[in-house]
Amino acid sequence: MKILKNHKCFDGEVQFYEHQSITTQSKMKFSTFIPNKDKAPDGCIIWLSGLTCNEENFITKAGAQQYLAKKNIMVICPDTSPRGFDLPMEHDSWDFGSGAGFYLTATTDGYKDHYDMYNYINNELYNIVLNSFKIPKTKISISGHSMGGHGALVIGLKNPDKYKKISAFSPIVNPVNSPWGQKAFSGYLGENKENWKQWDATELIKASLKHPNEILIDQGLSDDFLEKQLLTENFKNACNEHAQALKLRYQEGYDHSYYFISSFIEDHIV
Repeated sequence: MKILKNHKCFDGEVQFYEHQSITTQSKMKFSTFIPNKDKAPDGCIIWLSGLTCNEENFITKAGAQQYLAKKNIMVICPDTSPRGFDLPMEHDSWDFGSGAGFYLTATTDGYKDHYDMYNYINNELYNIVLNSFKIPKTKISISGHSMGGHGALVIGLKNPDKYKKISAFSPIVNPVNSPWGQKAFSGYLGENKENWKQWDATELIKASLKHPNEILIDQGLSDDFLEKQLLTENFKNACNEHAQALKLRYQEGYDHSYYFISSFIEDHIV
């Protein structure tokens, strides 16, 4: 791994890294906040960002460092897709391809060779947290926003033994019924909609996948994407029907932005 830059922050360090990924066959970037260079962190949050984002959005906008420093917890924020390719339609729109990896394992031609953000996060980046940053297996949580909230829910539900806690802001919880999800899944997975369900948090709950700890979701009620794209109530209903503990907090007046995230991020740092 190569450190590209670092900045002192709340007596810790924000760092930006680049490394060659075996999973995506490309150079990948991520950022971290290490709360105390003289003391090992007591835990780590893997943060997954949303559409159009990269490794910089959370670390610069969420205001999380002060709370991470108090609790001696690090965060690691990967990019949202591989970069540097020229696949069909990869750069044509903001909600598919570059910057929109959807944290799944692609199976369509071209994309299957590089767009495996699921295994990049759940295996390659996870092992970097374990081996390079020396975080115990029992102290790793996963969280994210929008597309990244979808990723956190899916990865956490598929691997409940690997993640201490799952949380999300404004997640796309039922992408098989969301225009964003339908577009992405068609491009990455093909047209067999049965195959889509394994990448949908609501469908995973319906298939009896569970996490042993309560899932926390914060959702703004003034979010323009709530009704057509995020479909929060679908996940709530599935959790109620299948006994998955869920704390869903609807926040009056808040939208889809990092202003919203920064207002409640402290509660997600555990």
